[in-house]
Amino acid sequence: MRLVPRGRGSADPNLRDRLYELLEHDPLAYSIGSRFIQVIISVIVLDVVAMILASVPELDARFDTLFSAVAVLAVIVFALEYLARLWTVAGHTQRNGSALSDRLSYAFSALGIIDLMAFLPAAIVLATGRHATLAGLGVKLIRYSPAMRSLLAAIHAERRALIGCIVILIGVVLTFASLLYAIERDVQPSKLGTIPDAMWWAIVTLGTVGYGDVVPVTPLGKFISVFAIISGFAMIALPVAIISTAFAEEVRRRDFVVTWGMLARVPLFSHLSAAEIADIMRLLRARTIEQGEILVRRGDTASSMYFITAGEVEIALPSQQVRLTDGTFFGEIALLHKTKRSGTVTATRKTRLLVLDAQDFHALIERMPTLAAHVHQTAKARLEETGDLAAAELAQAERDDTAP
Repeated sequence: MRLVPRGRGSADPNLRDRLYELLEHDPLAYSIGSRFIQVIISVIVLDVVAMILASVPELDARFDTLFSAVAVLAVIVFALEYLARLWTVAGHTQRNGSALSDRLSYAFSALGIIDLMAFLPAAIVLATGRHATLAGLGVKLIRYSPAMRSLLAAIHAERRALIGCIVILIGVVLTFASLLYAIERDVQPSKLGTIPDAMWWAIVTLGTVGYGDVVPVTPLGKFISVFAIISGFAMIALPVAIISTAFAEEVRRRDFVVTWGMLARVPLFSHLSAAEIADIMRLLRARTIEQGEILVRRGDTASSMYFITAGEVEIALPSQQVRLTDGTFFGEIALLHKTKRSGTVTATRKTRLLVLDAQDFHALIERMPTLAAHVHQTAKARLEETGDLAAAELAQAERDDTAP
């Protein structure tokens, strides 16, 4: 839910609110906010490449000025972004505190620290005349990577289970280290003469790394090592299974939220209950079309109904052109009358759609009378508007029906 900004002490609250929306919200690929994200990611990639190449002495000697310029550019861009976020966050928190408390809350949040660490260490290093490092850029990508955010959310959700795995791992390490210490401390006092030395062997063995710097030499020690190696497989598989399952669940949850949000933008579904929307979600599939891409052509067989969740399409009819934007839908008349498309649909910009196939459309209409009534009501309303797409489709359907 979007909070109403309080606008405390701001010279231009409207500018601040618009900038906040641009910085904090996940925009469409064709929006200004998305272009801003693309610029930030491009700067990150450019800075990473420059730092990697600068570590090669020959390239550093030849392109030192260029590499330094890229590093300075990255510091400036990230610093400006941080200051912009710090300024715009006032009035957009859940609390009813002051602008200062809002900004402090952001500054000490996880994302605020990530934004700060993206440029502050590099700025300090550059000020000392040394090359910047990659330390802050890896975490900076977390903010702009949905996959990384999902992974961190999965780890956070399963933190108790993962802590349990660590406790189990510590217990297993201590158990095998103590056994091998008792067995081989007299045989290899320089390598297994203490329990900490034996713990190094246990960690390496359980991790299936096997450096070979410490190995048992007695038959009993080798016998214990076999069980340590087998136990190592379980020690690796257990947290991997926990994280992978949680990550897959987090991705499904994120897709569910995204699809639910897209459905909420379509007025056709606004009157439905949560259970009915959840039922529809199983039938819909998301699709994105690029600017200039043709979705359907005139004369094609109607196989789907389309809902525009964000973007814009243009329908080229024989006598005119119609543009549809967010929240509208089209194709239902052709499905209801089982006729061919009466116009060619082209995206005027990158557009997100929800697609309902014909078979699912008819099943949904039969299963949900309220939705069917809404569809017919919308079609009737469109017929009353001169030049509407639905009227052209219905006329085409009637012509097809009466053709010999």
